[in-house]
Amino acid sequence: MTTATAPAVDSVEKPGTRRRPSRTGTGVGRPGFAWAAPAALFFGLFAIVPLALVLVLSFTRWNGLGSPEFAGLENWSKLLDDPVMVKSLWLSLLLTVLGVLVQTPLSILLGVWAAGHQRNRAVLSAIYFVPLLLSITAVSVLWRAVLDPNFGVPSQATWLFGDGNLFGVQAGALGVLVFVSTWQFTPLHTLLYQGAARAIPQVLYQAAQIDGAGRYRQFFHITLPQLRNTVITSTILMVVGGLTTFDTVLILTQGGPGTDTTNSAYYMYQKAFKSFDFGAASAIALLLVLVATLVSLVMVRLSGYDKMRSTMEGV
Repeated sequence: MTTATAPAVDSVEKPGTRRRPSRTGTGVGRPGFAWAAPAALFFGLFAIVPLALVLVLSFTRWNGLGSPEFAGLENWSKLLDDPVMVKSLWLSLLLTVLGVLVQTPLSILLGVWAAGHQRNRAVLSAIYFVPLLLSITAVSVLWRAVLDPNFGVPSQATWLFGDGNLFGVQAGALGVLVFVSTWQFTPLHTLLYQGAARAIPQVLYQAAQIDGAGRYRQFFHITLPQLRNTVITSTILMVVGGLTTFDTVLILTQGGPGTDTTNSAYYMYQKAFKSFDFGAASAIALLLVLVATLVSLVMVRLSGYDKMRSTMEGV
């Protein structure tokens, strides 16, 4: 005579219950903030704390010595009435727009080309990426010597540069700043587009070839749409970098002629380390942060970057 045995209680799960993940062995279930703590601490110490100190200084009068004196909104009111400050903001935006308009098409074309399989492509790409390895200071000093109106190339090619003094007029000085920035930073954005172009599925091009699409139609109807997300990312990097350009202005033009190339970052430097007005300089720094953040948020919102989806869906 046999007797039925009841199933073990531990092996039966009640409907609607979930098994808790094990906290041993694999590390599953550990609090996520523990992993983010080092990065959060680093960001807090080197970003949030300095920004908070700059905010406090923007409401004070301080020449770098002694204790800061509370000044209320004095620095901000002077800032808004300062014609040089208003002009510097417009120059920062102008340099940023020119940089985006020049670097974006060059970076796309070079990135798509570098992603191909042309002969000697790897060697030429390696040579082209050399400027990316140099510091901004070294590049600026190099081009300052090359474009010197007395001993540089312009003095030997008057048929192209006229009197050779590119730094003596606003158009020439702005052109030099845009050119030098393009020469150094286009390789960075080219790398972004090269990686994105290589990630495009080849099946799309094969299907286009079967349908009779040529190289130009493939570029405008396949490559460019697939690079949309990379274009947005690259543009945001260009905007933030353009609004905070300082090194090239300091070494190449020093804000001249007059104040024709004095952008906001360089004007902040003048206020702090030439006029020793650290309160006004802090206000300029905060204003520059607000403008850069606002422009970036507008770009993210208008481009739909915050709702970005993969361009490979359905492939």
